[in-house]
Amino acid sequence: MKEIIGINHIGIRVTSLDSARVFYEQLGFMFIVGPIGPEPVAIMEHPSGVNINLILNADTKTDKNILMDVSDKYPGYTHVALDVDDIKSVQDSIEKRGIHITEGPVTLPDGGIMFFIRDQDKNVIEFHQNG
Repeated sequence: MKEIIGINHIGIRVTSLDSARVFYEQLGFMFIVGPIGPEPVAIMEHPSGVNINLILNADTKTDKNILMDVSDKYPGYTHVALDVDDIKSVQDSIEKRGIHITEGPVTLPDGGIMFFIRDQDKNVIEFHQNG
C-alpha cells in the first residue's frame, strides 16, 4: 500500500507506569499524557519523533517475555530496533545508566552494528547503526 508513510507509534505492554516512565526517560523519552483510554495507555515521545504507547495492563505474574524467553515460539512482535548515529556513544550511555546489555554489540556483514537491552518488563530494544 503506497499510502503507508511511516510508523505512528510503538505499543509496549508494561506492568507499571512509574517504572516504565523512569526507564524510558533514561533513553530520552518524554512523558506526554496518560493514563488515558480503555486499555489504559500512557504516551511518551523522543525528540527524534519516535512515539511509544505504554499499555498499562501487563500481567505481573510472570518474569519472562513470552515471545523471547520460552521454548515455544509464539507469533508476535519480538522487539523494536532504534536507529542511532553513534552506537559507541549509545553503548557508553546505556552502561553508565546501569542498564544491562543482553546481546552484542554485533557487527553485521555490511558493517552495521547492533546491540540489545531489555526494559523493566523484559521487552527487547535494539540499538542499530547502519554500516
